[in-house]
Amino acid sequence: MEDPLLADLIRRCRENNLTIKQASSVIREARFRRTILSKNLQPNIDINASYTRTKASETVPPLSLVAKEVRNAEGFNVFSAGFDMAWEIDFFGRIRRSIEAADAGVGATIEGYRDILVTLFAEVGRTYVDVRTLQQRISFAQQNIERQRGTLQLVESRYDAGLVGQLDVQQARSNLANTEAVLPQLRLGLQAGLNQLTFLLSLEPGSLHDQLVTPAAIPDAPPDVAIGLPAELLRQRPDIRGAERRLAAETARIGIATADLYPRFGLVGNLTGSTVDLGDIGGSGTFAITSLMGLNIFNRGRIRNAIQAQEESTEQALLGYENIVLFALTEVESSLVGFQEERNHRDAIERAVEAVEKATELVHVLYETGLTDFQNVLDTERSLFLQQDQLVASEGQLVKNLIALYKVLGGGWSPAAVR
Repeated sequence: MEDPLLADLIRRCRENNLTIKQASSVIREARFRRTILSKNLQPNIDINASYTRTKASETVPPLSLVAKEVRNAEGFNVFSAGFDMAWEIDFFGRIRRSIEAADAGVGATIEGYRDILVTLFAEVGRTYVDVRTLQQRISFAQQNIERQRGTLQLVESRYDAGLVGQLDVQQARSNLANTEAVLPQLRLGLQAGLNQLTFLLSLEPGSLHDQLVTPAAIPDAPPDVAIGLPAELLRQRPDIRGAERRLAAETARIGIATADLYPRFGLVGNLTGSTVDLGDIGGSGTFAITSLMGLNIFNRGRIRNAIQAQEESTEQALLGYENIVLFALTEVESSLVGFQEERNHRDAIERAVEAVEKATELVHVLYETGLTDFQNVLDTERSLFLQQDQLVASEGQLVKNLIALYKVLGGGWSPAAVR
């Protein structure tokens, strides 16, 4: 299915669509949060500094000789600086499992992004095919209107010559009016399709008018479609890969909950220096480092219940994954059958159109020579318009079924790098 304009529309959708940009932001957020967790493996160091100006009031009674000296003095400054350090040593993997869960979460957001790409690209393709289908239907309607106008002129001339009655004239006018009445609805649908395309590309209505106003053929569906093996399907569908990543995240969270059964070890330290003279900043200071161990003894039941709850959550994720796989296989089978049967439907209508076109030419000749009545002319003209309209609609539906098949196969594309 080669169509340069459709390929360009899909490219612009990827660049401009606001939903895709939002999904990209979700990925970046998940990556930032994963980075925050990874920093927990490293010591946390805070640097601090302070400055204090001290002078006693003359009205405060001295409590000591030092206080008296401070009161009588002009005052003095105190400068201090240092740092605090805290580090949790990840002996039992609580932090590492948190990072593992975050990694899986990032993967799930990436697959969600790819799922949005597949959905939006398919929607752009379907809408584009709708636009081309409606343009072809409008073209056939206009051709049939011209043909029926010619028939009306023929009937009116025969009526003026006294060869037919008023009934033939009115039937010809009715047939023409019914065909003309179809055009406004087709044009309305065409405009709606153009507006939908601009929305999918996050453009203002009317932005694509110049590119799409000229009617063009419906993209051709290839004669054969290769869907690959079921294992390839599992690797390609973003929703399946996303479900697998969510399952991995839930599994990692079991390790996080289990780590609470074991002690936590860490180190806490600080180094502080203070002086009343900046030239002697190292004159006095303190240094301390402490090892810590914490173990939750009295809430073991709560922790075990939390583990069991997380195991149930993981089981739910597993069942959800299996359900998505089964649904995917069902979707592929249904879409493949739908594509094949629509092809058979299109081929049958194509044969019907060929037959009714020949019948229309023949019945006009017979009517002009007086060998058949006008009712046969009406029947063949109505049938011709109906069959041509159905043929174009079926050709469009065939391509849309192909797009639906590619969508349920995961898009038929190799995952590109996520920005």
